[in-house]
Amino acid sequence: MGCVYFVRHGQTVWNVENKICGATDIELTEYGHQQAVETGKKILEAGIQADEILYSPLVRAAETARHISEITGIPARVEPRLKEQNFGKWESTARDGEEFKKAKEDFCSRYEGGESMLHLAQRIYNLLDEIKEESGEKTYILVAHNGIARVVQSYFYEMTNAEFAAFGVKNCEVLKYEFES
Repeated sequence: MGCVYFVRHGQTVWNVENKICGATDIELTEYGHQQAVETGKKILEAGIQADEILYSPLVRAAETARHISEITGIPARVEPRLKEQNFGKWESTARDGEEFKKAKEDFCSRYEGGESMLHLAQRIYNLLDEIKEESGEKTYILVAHNGIARVVQSYFYEMTNAEFAAFGVKNCEVLKYEFES
């Protein structure tokens, strides 16, 4: 049975400033680059064998994937569907803002110029379905974003709306998911 590992990108300036990055292309900090290098080493030391790294086209994930690929030797390619959710008017605002928390409860909302949770889930679920069907025994590492992490978690595990909204992954944290046969 195939599996996927999920890795959230390294730290960005907006992570430090507690701002929503969303689809805005924000660079890694120097520490974010260090985190990505360390994650590559951890993957190598843990003996994780993957066939391919798929990564978001946003620079923070692309750079994280590049570091991991260089250290592990695992080939990497961009997967546009792994791009973070577009949070519209909320991008660059406080991640823990009360109005944003309230807006996240509405899965159909497009965040005034952004993308709804339902649209995000559709593209990530479609990607995971394709990986499951085509991969057989292949293993992938997905390098993406916190919003993508929530959807991936909900694909593999039942979650309430509150659990979904509260779910988060630390920068460069590695999670493993196995497809059921």
